[in-house]
Amino acid sequence: MRLEKCWFCSSTVYPGHGIQFVRNDAKIFRFCRSKCHKNFKMKRNPRKVKWTKAYRRLHGKDMTQDSTFEFERKRNRPERYDRNLAENTLKAIKKIDKVRVDREARHHTLRMKGKRAKEQREAAKELEQGIPLVKAPSVLQEEPSLTLPKIKVKVSHQESQENRLMEE
Repeated sequence: MRLEKCWFCSSTVYPGHGIQFVRNDAKIFRFCRSKCHKNFKMKRNPRKVKWTKAYRRLHGKDMTQDSTFEFERKRNRPERYDRNLAENTLKAIKKIDKVRVDREARHHTLRMKGKRAKEQREAAKELEQGIPLVKAPSVLQEEPSLTLPKIKVKVSHQESQENRLMEE
């Protein structure tokens, strides 16, 4: 059973599924679904469409270089059937798949590492701005530890008069 790759989104096209387009120069394009085929006909670039593998790889969201990708390449050289070789290959496929999944998980955690700290900073900032929504103003007056410290700024008498004149 030969599994093809969609030309547009790089997903797997199983036998009996998808659409095949043959151009005048005999170049074959395989698509997993009509969505990919329509985008191809609209001459869209897969690297600019956010849901494609090409976009995800280009923008660092998926792994781009890994030795496990070498095993997925299509090979057209016929091999003589050998039962031991087939058995060993199937065992190796399982191991390689496990290694690839582990590496992808590690890549994802490294990618999301900075995002978690950023989300926590944003949440703290939002909480600081909206503390009256969380606690009633009367509670804040009673318990000064819940409020942010007041910062006193010294303003010269001359600057305050200039500001009053500008306001008028």
